Amino acid sequence: MSKRRPRNTDYRAYLAPRWWPTWLLVGLMWSLARLPLRVQWGLGRGIGTLLWHLLKRRRHITAVNIRMCFPELSPGEQSDLVKRAFQSNGIGLLELGLAWFRDPRDFLAVTRVHGLEHVEAALARGNGILVLGAHYSSLDLCGTIITQYIEADVMQRDHNNPLLNAVMTRARERHYGAALSARDLRGLLRRLKMNRTVWYATDQDYGRKGIVFAPFFGVPTATITATSRIAERSGCQVLPFSHFRREDGPGYDIYFHPPLEHFPSGDDLADATQANAALEREIRRHPAQYLWMHRRFKTRPSREDPDPYRRGA
Repeated sequence: MSKRRPRNTDYRAYLAPRWWPTWLLVGLMWSLARLPLRVQWGLGRGIGTLLWHLLKRRRHITAVNIRMCFPELSPGEQSDLVKRAFQSNGIGLLELGLAWFRDPRDFLAVTRVHGLEHVEAALARGNGILVLGAHYSSLDLCGTIITQYIEADVMQRDHNNPLLNAVMTRARERHYGAALSARDLRGLLRRLKMNRTVWYATDQDYGRKGIVFAPFFGVPTATITATSRIAERSGCQVLPFSHFRREDGPGYDIYFHPPLEHFPSGDDLADATQANAALEREIRRHPAQYLWMHRRFKTRPSREDPDPYRRGA
């Protein structure tokens, strides 16, 4: 197994011609980030609609996820939710540029933050906060905006493109105290020991190692137990965190919720069930704004279970 390539955020390392297409993409993102927010949203919906037509495999994955999670919807309603999810994530693509290249203070006038008292109460305990986030389509921008209200760190999965990763990491390090690798659990524990607030997500499928199968939208879902281990070792509070675009016009609502109760409980399945239930409650507020494009249910309780994403399964 090859070692993970170390981060290099020095732009001088990316001057060779092989990086020029990526620089063109970065320049386009920078330019689009100058547009008004209302224009960004309209353009993002158009991009999402185009991707809905072009990305047939991702459209199939999204349709399977929504069919499994919202069986109460009619086929027509499910199809409509699939398309709206693509449109929402199209807006999210443009919001990357806003998060990376704009001042987050530009968006304070159109942002409402709810539940900061839960953060203040948790920090008063002195053991740090694990902010239990998720992959909503407004993740990067709302995460950046929240740094105007609290001091925070973030755990990130590094981008496969080293130059894009450098741009992303440098942007995040301008606003967050630290941008930790998703594999840097020691770094995470150090930050919690410093009574820091750290964004952390558990809502993707990481395989069979260190998981339990806890219900998520009524489906037994591979859920990592690392959240319980981190809370157990650090004594931190675990606060669910969500953020959504407002329906009444360009703007954002950001929510900090009360900490998970009796967490960790000593029962990994009970802990994972509580965490998944908190996530599900928030997704149901605005289901189109969640990232349904990943194969959340690819790991099944039995290796003999059929792959739900296989066509005809």
